[in-house]
Amino acid sequence: MALSWKLVIDSRNAATLADFWAAALEYEVEDPSALIEQLLAAGHLGKEAIAEHHGRATFRGYAAIRHPDDPFDGTSGIGRGRRLLFQDVPEDKVGKNRLHLDLHDAAGGLEALVARLEGLGATRVREVDQGPAGHWWVMQDPEGNEFCAA
Repeated sequence: MALSWKLVIDSRNAATLADFWAAALEYEVEDPSALIEQLLAAGHLGKEAIAEHHGRATFRGYAAIRHPDDPFDGTSGIGRGRRLLFQDVPEDKVGKNRLHLDLHDAAGGLEALVARLEGLGATRVREVDQGPAGHWWVMQDPEGNEFCAA
């Protein structure tokens, strides 16, 4: 039986980075506010563990996004399919990512994809030319994590 998984990405501001990647991938930001209310009411969670983002209660230092077509738990808001979890860490990013996402252009083409990503806060780093096979862009998200637009 295959394992379930999520990709966890260290961040300096989980909620803001989740917003960027949700827009970039056209995913949904998970809403854990109902779960947080239950945990607070039961005394399992203190108010210091809670933050507010876009008017919703969130877990301080954590945010997740999920594919809009995948199943999710209606009570917790947690996705049960393709999912990215962002968690705040105290240290800054140093060096090149050892793992990254490749985003593939949609019907609008590569330049439209790159322009849309830049509009969300991404930065072009360098173009990689593969001759007749085409090209792609190495980019960075707002926190400097590398990814490719192809």
